[in-house]
Amino acid sequence: MNSQCKVSKLAPAGFVAALVAVGFGIGTRACAAEGEETYAVVLIDRLEYQANAGDQVLLWDAQAWFGGDYNKFWVKTEGEYLFDGDVFEGAEFQGLYSRAISRFWDLQAGVRHDVAPDPSRTFGVIGVQGLAPYWFEVDAAAFIDDDGKVEARIEAEYDLLVTQRLIAQPRAELNFALQDVEEFGIGSGLSSIELGLRLRYEIRREVAPYVGVSWNRAIGKTADLARAEGETVDSLSLVTGIRLWF
Repeated sequence: MNSQCKVSKLAPAGFVAALVAVGFGIGTRACAAEGEETYAVVLIDRLEYQANAGDQVLLWDAQAWFGGDYNKFWVKTEGEYLFDGDVFEGAEFQGLYSRAISRFWDLQAGVRHDVAPDPSRTFGVIGVQGLAPYWFEVDAAAFIDDDGKVEARIEAEYDLLVTQRLIAQPRAELNFALQDVEEFGIGSGLSSIELGLRLRYEIRREVAPYVGVSWNRAIGKTADLARAEGETVDSLSLVTGIRLWF
């Protein structure tokens, strides 16, 4: 007997939704596994304007998944656009297969492609995503490019309810590299750190504007490379943005 699968309908969400549509369609019916219901979700976690003493930046961080409880296909994208320079400082896209390995953790593997900065780079990806103890959301991945250069990234965030609608979210991101990649201004070891705090108000669960602060700093040899190019090694930004979920 054939099992019946359900797919939630996705609303348009810019280029993120376009990628999802290309990957597996919107509103289609499919089965990830016998007897497993199939859903689709788009989360724009951060779509924000950042302002500091030196730059004005548009930042995005979004992900979408399609599948069931055990098997999913993920699309992730993040990047920054500099208004002053009229240029994308970074723009990456990932396509990943995800398999549940425990109640709270998924193992993910796939491909990442950076279209900015120039020249573009392509990586193989392997990582984990899920909930750590005390409900910290964690996304950790290793990336290897076609030259054998290895990088890694760990992101963690936590939702702290101030009221039923007002939520404070501390966030941390650490970036690492096993080798120097000087053409991209990356030194080996811990290369950069980002710490942030955002306060969002959920008008409804799917729509939440927010304000906050974000601090970024280059570390070690990455900081040395930045200084050699006359760039600052740290910045403190005020941010305002919106979080959307479909």
